[in-house]
Amino acid sequence: MSNKKKIFTGICVSLLFFGFFIFLKNISKKISGNPNTKVTVILDWSPNTNHTGIYVAKEKGYFAKEHLDVQILQQADDATEAVATGKIDFAISSQESVTEARVKDIPIVSVAAIIQHNTSAFASLASTHIITVRDFEGKRYGGWGSPIEEAVLTAVMQDARAQYSNVKNITIGTTDFFNSIGRDADFEWIFYGWDGIEAKRRGIAINTIMLKDLNPILDYYTPVIITNEQHVKEQKELVTKFMNAVSEGYTFSIHNPDEAGRILLRDAPELNADLVHQSQAWLSPRYQADTDHWGEQKAQVWQRYAQWMFDKKLIEKMITVNDAFTNEFLPK
Repeated sequence: MSNKKKIFTGICVSLLFFGFFIFLKNISKKISGNPNTKVTVILDWSPNTNHTGIYVAKEKGYFAKEHLDVQILQQADDATEAVATGKIDFAISSQESVTEARVKDIPIVSVAAIIQHNTSAFASLASTHIITVRDFEGKRYGGWGSPIEEAVLTAVMQDARAQYSNVKNITIGTTDFFNSIGRDADFEWIFYGWDGIEAKRRGIAINTIMLKDLNPILDYYTPVIITNEQHVKEQKELVTKFMNAVSEGYTFSIHNPDEAGRILLRDAPELNADLVHQSQAWLSPRYQADTDHWGEQKAQVWQRYAQWMFDKKLIEKMITVNDAFTNEFLPK
C-alpha cells in the first residue's frame, strides 16, 4: 500500500473513531443528563418531621432525577436575608415571617405550604387546669419574645372576654418545652405534631388549645418553603425542578409514613426513633389535608392574615399578597 493510501486510510479510521466517540458522548448525555446543579436549602430548626419530605427527596433520588445536588443546612438566624440575597437558594420559613419581610421590601417568596393547616397550639400541664383561653388569666406565658405572641394572646383573650394584662409574659427563648413548662411558665406555644406527640409518648398529661380552632385568621401557613424573587423570575427551571422533587418527597411521606420516618432518622440519628415515627404518623395526612395537591396556598389565607397583622399594628403597611406567594412551581 502506498504512503498516500496509508495516510488516507488512517485519516478515515480516525474520523470513524472520532464520530463514534461523539455518538457515545451524546448517548451518554441523554442517559446521564447534564452535571447536577448545586442547590442549598436551610431548615428553620433542627431536623424534624416538618422537614421529612426534603430528606426523602434526597435519599430516594428525586433531586438527582432532576439533576440537582442538594445540600440541607441547619438553622441560621439570617436565613431570610441569605435567601433574599441569593447566598442560599431555599429555606423553611413561615407565613408571618414572609409577610414581615415583604413589608421591609425583602424580596422573598413562598413557593409551597409544607402543612396545609396551622398545627400549633397553646399547651399546658393538665394539672394547671387551663382548659379555655379565659383560663390564661393569672397565669405565666413562656414565649420566645416576639411581638406577634402578645398580639395573638391579646386578640384571642379579647374574643373570650378575658384580659391579657392579667397574663405574665415571660421570655424563655428556645428553652425545651419539657424543661420549662410548669417550672418557668404555665402555658406555652408549641407545634402539636412534635411536642404534643412527645408529651403523649412520655405519658405527660397536657391540655392543648389549637390556634386554628380559636379564629380562622390564625389558620395560616407554617411552615412554608421560600426562595427569592430573582429565582422566581429568572431561575424558573431551577425552582420547578426543586419543587418537583420536594413535592414527590412529601407525597411519598404522605403515603409511606413509616419508611419516611426511617429515612429522616438515617439523616438525623440523634432524634428519638419512637417520637419520629409517632410524629410522622400524625403529621403525614396533614401535609396535604383537604387540598388537591401538596403545597397549595390560597390567596384568602395570605390576605386575611396580613390584614390581621396590619390591623394589630404588627406591620406598618399592607403587602401585595400575590407577590408574597406562588403556586406556579407546584406539579399539577
